[in-house]
Amino acid sequence: MAHPSISSILNSGQIDLAPYETLYKHFHSNPELSLQEEKTAEKIAAHLRSLNAYQVTTHIGGYGLVGVLKNGPGKTVLLRADIDALPVKELTGLPYASTKTMRDADGNEKPVMHACGHDMHITCLLATAERLVKLKDQWSGTLIVLFQPNEERGAGAQAMVDDGLYDKIPVPDVALGQHVMRLRAGSIGCRVGTIMAAADSMKITVFGRGGHGSLPHLTVDPVLLAAHIVVRLQGIVSREVDPTDLGVLTVGSLQAGQTENIIADRAEIGIDFRSVKVETREKIIESVKRIVKAECMASGSPREPIFTSTRRFPPTDNDDSIAGQLAVTFGEHFGEQFDGDTPRTNVSEDFSTLATSKGVPCCFWFLGGIEHGLWDEAQEKGTTAEIASNHSALFAPAIQPTLTAGVDALCVGALTFLTN
Repeated sequence: MAHPSISSILNSGQIDLAPYETLYKHFHSNPELSLQEEKTAEKIAAHLRSLNAYQVTTHIGGYGLVGVLKNGPGKTVLLRADIDALPVKELTGLPYASTKTMRDADGNEKPVMHACGHDMHITCLLATAERLVKLKDQWSGTLIVLFQPNEERGAGAQAMVDDGLYDKIPVPDVALGQHVMRLRAGSIGCRVGTIMAAADSMKITVFGRGGHGSLPHLTVDPVLLAAHIVVRLQGIVSREVDPTDLGVLTVGSLQAGQTENIIADRAEIGIDFRSVKVETREKIIESVKRIVKAECMASGSPREPIFTSTRRFPPTDNDDSIAGQLAVTFGEHFGEQFDGDTPRTNVSEDFSTLATSKGVPCCFWFLGGIEHGLWDEAQEKGTTAEIASNHSALFAPAIQPTLTAGVDALCVGALTFLTN
């Protein structure tokens, strides 16, 4: 006898998503910065415990938590959502917009917003947790729902692993995740191989010799030094990286001095760079250091520059076999709303660390969140790039059909491996 399709299984276990729409609005209105996700984690844990099916473990790598549902023999599947927000002042005008402020790691009061859609990720995974409990007679294996803190700084996944995550829960056979993006709401995009680039951020401190603005010949001006560095850095990708490869380098900040007539004694340059290949990443790092040191020497800098790594995101590589299996089940369930060859993005994630730390295959996909009318009109005009995207103060995913599609995608992903 033929096994029922995953779509038919899902249709037999519908849940009411109206409470989850309310829950989404709660998370959106109450964002918390990286490493401070205390109340968010408490709300998630309480909801998981209310399902009376999951063994819940909290405070893993900070405010990370997991729920484990053991449901007979079979594979172990991990589904992941990230939970932190960004220091962004929300400008969406939504009735449930965030007005919250928090102190950041430096003690500065900052507005806070779920400008990257993590509130949608949390809500989709909580609804998935309930739905798969309702369907547990139709699948067998172990389901892990993992809620990760501190994704925005690229350290939360590693922190959970370092805090003994896999001493507390089973090692999965496959790890799956998704991210809401600037795509038509309800659509799903995936691909074999690299789907998200690696990202690094670095602070570079260069030193001069300060003095009065009227006596520049008695100083070493770090502003001029930093300006030369900024210009020279632009040549790394255009002249040193193979044009067929991916490389991006951005100088995101340059800070020096406080007053117009004083030459400072140091400058700080903040850079961000993206790559796919390990060799390209190493080339960019080597080139940055070579240029900075050479410009310091040319300027007569009195001290060696200091290079401080501030963030490190690995590339997100989808396992060929896992992505191939999901392409079949996603295609069957979502039809034309599924793109199995979605373009790779330079945006980065640390999700894959949860898998690569144990040699586990993983797959990550994109969930469209842009309201249909807005997207279709912009696509007709060729202006989709002008729609507010992740990290924008105007980013506001349409609750529906985004939520429904996100829950379906996580359920289809899990059932692809729990019904075999």
